[in-house]
Order: sequence, then structure tokens, then C-alpha cells
Amino acid sequence: MYEISMSIYREVGNRLMAAIGGKEYFSGSIDLTHGDVECRLTCTLFIRRDQQPTEGRCFRPVTALIPVWWEFSTSVGGEERMNDFSFRELTELLF
Repeated sequence: MYEISMSIYREVGNRLMAAIGGKEYFSGSIDLTHGDVECRLTCTLFIRRDQQPTEGRCFRPVTALIPVWWEFSTSVGGEERMNDFSFRELTELLF
């Protein structure tokens, strides 16, 4: 089993938030390579946001990601490996 490190969670979270942007809904994939490991998060999410924009900004910050469906795959040397990815851990890191 491949153990997902905090650095992978952080990178996936950063890329996911960048891909979400100002959307209220997200359906797609986030790919990254971490050393010799290729990772992909594929998900469909509803995006919950604050009702009011943050002071001095014109956008409403994301307050929660509500997964409809998700899958996280890892591959080492082209061979798929089971992993211990947790969507809950990803969201706890983000919020």
C-alpha cells in the first residue's frame, strides 16, 4: 500500500483549489508526479462558499468541498498501487 504524504495532500489541495477557481461545481481530474509516483484525483464536487465576499475582495471564499464521487489513483513505475488517500484528510488540510 502506498502511503500518501502530507506534501502530496498539500500539492493535490493547491491544484484542486486552483482548478475550482470561482466555480460552484467541479468535475475533473488533478494530476501530479511526486518523485517516481504518478497520482491522479478524479472527482465531482459541489463547492460551498461564504455568503459574503471576504473584506477587500470580490470573491466568496470556499468553505467546504462536498464530494459526489471521487477516486485517487497512484502508480509507481507504470504499475498501479493501492493507497491510503482520504478525502476527509484533504479537506481538513484545506479548511
